[in-house]
This record gives sequence, structure tokens and C-alpha cells, in this order.
Amino acid sequence: MVGKEEIKKVIIDQGMLPLYYHSSAEVSIAVLEALYKAGVKAIEYTNRGEHAIANFKAMRKLVTEKMPGMQLGIGTIKTTADAQAFMDAGADFIICPVVNPEIAKLVQSKGFLWIPGCMTPTEIDEAERNGASLVKIFPGNILGPGFVSAIRELFPNLLFMPTGGVEVDENNLQGWFKAGVVAVGMGSKLITKGVLENQQYEDLEKLTVKALELVKSCKN
Repeated sequence: MVGKEEIKKVIIDQGMLPLYYHSSAEVSIAVLEALYKAGVKAIEYTNRGEHAIANFKAMRKLVTEKMPGMQLGIGTIKTTADAQAFMDAGADFIICPVVNPEIAKLVQSKGFLWIPGCMTPTEIDEAERNGASLVKIFPGNILGPGFVSAIRELFPNLLFMPTGGVEVDENNLQGWFKAGVVAVGMGSKLITKGVLENQQYEDLEKLTVKALELVKSCKN
């Protein structure tokens, strides 16, 4: 098992965390393959449907056998039972939409990276008190880069990653990184409805390469 600090470094170095869910294991795997071909080394599969655990296990098998260096995380974890199930299924890190101290305790007691979602300074403070070092700012499209700029100095020991409203667009990305985030979560703006419905995996690979390049230039 790769250590949580090393996984965090992979996410920060990549600067972008793709996230998605699809009910089909075949589609989920095809998206994973396209992202990996584009150079992605960490993704968040989201626990947003009844097939999530079965799909995740199939993805885990492929990563273990054919994708060296890939860190496969699970998101939308809202219960300790789900956290345990996905850790047992081979998740490399756990992302939550909220701050749940019970999940925090469980995940961190097992040595896993725990990334909670926060919307307010009070939630961010609670996340820090429960051991978080990297916090997901969610929903990013509601809060905006200005929110991160305003609260960042209150939490000098925390790192921030917005999710929601992040686009494959230079101005959008520059706004976030200028505000002080270390990475951005990128969902439907990258892994679009068209990609999923029409199996446009080559298009996804090309767009992901572009996104990674834009992120790198905006970070620098």
C-alpha cells in the first residue's frame, strides 16, 4: 500500500483529480484507461450508484495488473460502512462530501488519506481538528476562487482542492490556482455526458492531455 503522504503528493503534482461514476463497469473501465493513457496517475471514482462497489473492484483489478503508478480513490463516502467496504475493495484514498468524524477516525486509523468536503470556515476547522491535511472545497461553483483567497490565511496548515465548476479553461484554472489551491477536482466538464453516452474515449484522452498541460502552466 502506498503511503498517504505519497498519494497526496501525486494528487498535488498532478494538480487535477478527475472524478466520475457510470453504472456500467465497461464504461467505467474505458474512461479509466483513457485517463491513464493521457498521463493521469490519480482518480476519484464516485460512490453514486448501486453498481459502484462492483465496478470499483473491476477497476481495482485492472489497475493492479496493468496500470503501475495509478492511485484509485473513492469519493462520495458518507458512512463508515461504505468507507470500510471500499477500503476492503482496494481504495487508495477516501474522499467525502462532508466532514464526518467517525469516518475520519476509521479511515485514518487504517493509514489511509482522508479528504473531506467543506463549504464553510467552521467545517474547514472541524476537518482540520479531525486530522485532514487536504480539504475539498465543495461546491466550488457556488463558492468561487474568492472564497479560497478569503479563508486561506485562516488555515495556514491546510491544502485546498475545489470540486464543482472547474473547467478545462485557462482563465478558470488561473483563478483557482491564483487563489491558492494545490489541485482541482474535475468532473463533468472533463468527463462529459457526450464522452459517457457516445463512448468518445479518444476525445477524452485528448482533452485530458490539454487539461493537464493547462493545469501545469497555471500552477507555474
